[in-house]
Amino acid sequence: MPHPENAVLRVRPATRADVPEIEELIARSARALSGGYYTPSQVESLLRHVFGTDTQLIHDGTYSVAVREGRLVGAGGWSRRRTLFGGDQMKDREDPLLNPQTEPARIRAFFVHPGEARQGVGRRLFDECRGAVAAAGFGTLTLVATLPGEPLYQALGFKVTERFQLHLPDGVKVPVARMSRGVI
Repeated sequence: MPHPENAVLRVRPATRADVPEIEELIARSARALSGGYYTPSQVESLLRHVFGTDTQLIHDGTYSVAVREGRLVGAGGWSRRRTLFGGDQMKDREDPLLNPQTEPARIRAFFVHPGEARQGVGRRLFDECRGAVAAAGFGTLTLVATLPGEPLYQALGFKVTERFQLHLPDGVKVPVARMSRGVI
């Protein structure tokens, strides 16, 4: 359902104080928007082992939230670090910086509230990321997309470069796609 003209979408840097609301958004988005792509057990496994806030992105100032009428309706960002996907629960080591001259920046952790899906929230977050990535000197972008996220990224000009499965600690396998595009 479209929003009235006065329901402005604002994008701002995420803060540590946003983490509980981001976590709630991630769970709601994954459970509601993954139907038809993943089984409920795949979604719950992703929530347990992969999806979650990567607080390094917040610390780096590269993760944003989209807010409409005081409600957090989207989150997403980019990274100049090696990690391709996953929240804090996936990290057990340092996350080194990338070389913008030879390596692509990462698009990371895009989640949209189900009631805001297909209303420009993801595109707006991506536009913010792309500008910052260009300013940081990167020429290309890469990401790992879940199946429900793939249509958004294709609409943003990303192309699938590899399909593979995540083998999660509980034995669940989840198909995903690596995608890439130029910054410009």
